[in-house]
Amino acid sequence: MRILLANKFYYRRGGDCIYMLNLEQLLKQHGHEVAIFSMDYPENLDSPWKKYWPKNMSKLAAFTRPFGDAEVRRKWTALLDDFKPDVVHLNNIHTQLSPVIAEIAHSRGIRVVWTLHDTKLVCPCYTCTRDGKWCEECFTDKKAVIRHKCMPGNIPGAIIGWREILKWNKDRLQACTDKFLPPSQFLADTMVKGGYSAEKMHVLCNFIDVSKVQNPSLKKEDYYVYLGRINSSKGVPTLCKAASQLPYKLIVIGGGELLPELQAQYKDCKNIEFVGQKNWDEFRPILEGARFMVLPAEWSENNPLTVIESQSLGTPVLGARIGGIPELIEEGVSGMTFASGDVEDLKAKIVSMFEGSFDYAAIAKNAQKRYNAEAYYEKIMKEYEG
Repeated sequence: MRILLANKFYYRRGGDCIYMLNLEQLLKQHGHEVAIFSMDYPENLDSPWKKYWPKNMSKLAAFTRPFGDAEVRRKWTALLDDFKPDVVHLNNIHTQLSPVIAEIAHSRGIRVVWTLHDTKLVCPCYTCTRDGKWCEECFTDKKAVIRHKCMPGNIPGAIIGWREILKWNKDRLQACTDKFLPPSQFLADTMVKGGYSAEKMHVLCNFIDVSKVQNPSLKKEDYYVYLGRINSSKGVPTLCKAASQLPYKLIVIGGGELLPELQAQYKDCKNIEFVGQKNWDEFRPILEGARFMVLPAEWSENNPLTVIESQSLGTPVLGARIGGIPELIEEGVSGMTFASGDVEDLKAKIVSMFEGSFDYAAIAKNAQKRYNAEAYYEKIMKEYEG
């Protein structure tokens, strides 16, 4: 089968990118031909398909690219002409690529499936949060994004977000997409609340290449770890505030806009160590040696790969009770949950995680079975075949 994967970036930037990179490898291992469509970005991995990729988006292009500009249309059409895919599998494409690629593929009779990694299709600012709280106002009133200035860039950004969700509305996107694949029930339910058809939704939890997590050491040391982007929506400031008041060592893995600020703020705190961005081979031993991984998200994470990776290495997870995170954690067995954004509850649960007892071998065994790539392959092929 010839499968065309599309995502706005093509490097290990976040969960959407990691998912697509893993899926590309999985499909190739099973003998399928796979092409990639992305935006040409400096940090992208090399690819034989990059000649088809539209250039990195400029400030000026921010006013045209979200609506399907001429370059995207031209290069996407050329890729369809040359590769002739049986299936187009979309991931995060809004703004940098735009859903116009779904319409073009559909108009040619190509099957289109779309893995959803966030709530962008029902919320212009991706997160369904406002002032740190869950918000569904845009589900029924699209101008709410302008009224509350929810997008970066204040009014100009909000106007672009408003125009974008008006153009790429639920009726238009459902007409050109055969199936949406939300990785969590939470996201599927959110899409339905936003007006999408439940029949178009098929929940497919993310997966992991089990060969990457074989034979974890299960030997735990006296530290815990955060793995991910260093920003406010991930709850890292809240985590650092809690960690600075406790006697346990926290290792923070990742990069992001708040890293320099937090490094300066906690430079004298011996319990917090920032180690920066790491690749899999570098952070795997840190993650599998941790007593637990903490995910303090303050926006509705969908189906975070960091939870899947941690549990597959036998590392329990302390996760915020928000979005799809609780679906991945069996309380007291594979981890614990706490009230998102609540420093005191987070502190109490960190203590409980250190004082509790977990069967690390059982966590790894159950996670590797639950998130097995081969089981996922069988499911995704059914979606491709229709």
